[in-house]
Amino acid sequence: LCCQCGVPIPPNPANMCVGCLRAQVDITEGIPKLGTLHFCKQCERYLQPPGTWVQCTLESRELLALCLKKIKASLSKVRLIDAGFIWTEPHSKRLKLKLTVQKEVINGAVLQQVFVVEYIVQSQMCEDCHRIEAKDFWKAVVQVRQKTLHKKTFYYLEQLILKHRLHQNTLRIKEIHDGLDFYYSSKQQAQKMVDFLQCTVPSRSKSSQRLISHDIHSNVYNYKSTFSVEIVPICKDNVVCLSPKLAQSLGNMSQICVCIRVTSTIHLIDPTTLQIAEIDSNTYWRHPFNSLFHPKQLEEFIIVDINRAQERKKGAGAGARSNKHTLAEAWVQKTSELNTDHQYFCCTHLGHILNPGDLVLGFDLANCNLNDEFANKMNPHSIPDVVLIKKNYDRTKRQRRRNWKLKELERDREGADTDDERQYQDFLEDLEEDEAIRKNVNIYRNADVPVESDTDDDGPPRISLAEMLEDLHISEDATGGEGANMMT
Repeated sequence: LCCQCGVPIPPNPANMCVGCLRAQVDITEGIPKLGTLHFCKQCERYLQPPGTWVQCTLESRELLALCLKKIKASLSKVRLIDAGFIWTEPHSKRLKLKLTVQKEVINGAVLQQVFVVEYIVQSQMCEDCHRIEAKDFWKAVVQVRQKTLHKKTFYYLEQLILKHRLHQNTLRIKEIHDGLDFYYSSKQQAQKMVDFLQCTVPSRSKSSQRLISHDIHSNVYNYKSTFSVEIVPICKDNVVCLSPKLAQSLGNMSQICVCIRVTSTIHLIDPTTLQIAEIDSNTYWRHPFNSLFHPKQLEEFIIVDINRAQERKKGAGAGARSNKHTLAEAWVQKTSELNTDHQYFCCTHLGHILNPGDLVLGFDLANCNLNDEFANKMNPHSIPDVVLIKKNYDRTKRQRRRNWKLKELERDREGADTDDERQYQDFLEDLEEDEAIRKNVNIYRNADVPVESDTDDDGPPRISLAEMLEDLHISEDATGGEGANMMT
C-alpha cells in the first residue's frame, strides 16, 4: 500500500504512488519557466549571448538550441529526454517549449515530468543594423573607378556582384560620375570585395589607412581603410591601337584591334585576320593603350556589297583565330552620304551576320584626326579606312519584344545622367548578342511582356526562355499565412 494514501501499488523504492510522489517532489524546481529572447527586426536574427547574432527560422533546430542554451545551467541537475515547440501565433511574440525531463528521487526512484517554458521575444537592433541605419559609420571603403565615357563594364560588374551576393555586407553603396563606392563595417569585408573585383574584371588596386583613435592604455588602434580599384579603361566594342611590342608578343597581330568582350581579361580580335588575343590586367598596365574613339562617334553604314574572304595563311608565331566569326571583304557607304558615290572598302570579322543592304555601326578612320601615340607612328597604309563594330537593329522593336529584365543594386545616386539610359540599353543588347557574357548574369523573366516564339529567326538576337529565372516574390509570412501549418 502507498504510505501516503493507502492505494495498492507495485512495490517501488519510495513506497509511494505516482500521484503522491509528484506531490512530494517537484523535479523541475529551479528551472525557469519564463525567459527572454532578443530579436532584430531589420536582419531577422536572434541574439546568442554574449554578442553573436544568428539566423533562425521558426521551429528550427537552431532556434531550439538557442532556447535550450538559455536554461542550460539549470538543466544540469536533471536528464533532458525530449524537447519541442508548441505552436503559437507567428506574431504573438511568444515561443513555447515543451520539455520532458527525468530525475532520480527518493530511494533511487526515477521520476519523469513534462513542463512548458515560455519565451518572450523582445525587439533589439543588432550592431550591424545600427551602423547601417547611421549611414555614416564605416571602417573601410572600396572605391571602384573606370575612366571611360561608357559604363558597359560597370553594368556587367554590377550583375556579377548581385549574382554572388557580395552587396549584402555593405553599409552603403554610393554612385558617383565615374564609379561606385562600397562602404563596409570591417576591413576584412572590404578586402574580400577587392579580391573579387581583381578576379572578375581586369583592374589594379591600392590601399591606405588613416588613424582615427588610439587607446594608449590597451594599445588599441582604430583605423579607417580605403581601397582604390581602377578598372582598365577599355570597354566592349572599343577600337584600340596596340603598341608594336605588345602586338608582336600577341602573335604579330595588327595594331588596330576591336575589343569584343571584357571579362577577367580583355578579349581582342584583329578584323583583318580574325586573330584573337586575351590581355590580362598585368599585361595591360605594363603596356597600356587607349580607345581610339568613344561610343558617341559611332557612325551608321550600309552594306553595298560583301564577299566572304579567304583566310590568309598564318605567319610565323601567329596566335589562334576565332571560330565564331567569319572574315569578309565589304564595300560600305555612310547613310549620311547616300546622295554621293563615296564608298569605303574594309575587312570585317562580322561576315557571318552581314548581308548586302544591312545597316552596321562602325568608326571612320579615313576622315578622322587620331590623337594616339601609337596610331600616329603607324604606316598610313596599315590603318583601315573603316572598322565595323556591330550590326544595327531597330532599338524600339528590340525593347518592345524584350521579355526579360535584370536586377539593380540599391545605391545612392548623385544625379542621373541623360546618357545613362542609352548606355544601359547598349548593355542589354550586348547580353542578347553574346552568350558567353549571359552565363555569368542572372536574367529574370518579365511577366509584363507576352511570350513570343523563340524560333523566330528574323530580327535581332534574343534570349531563350530556358536561360531566364523566375523572379521570386515572397508576399506571405514564413509560416505559410494564417491558418496554415508552420514550417519545420
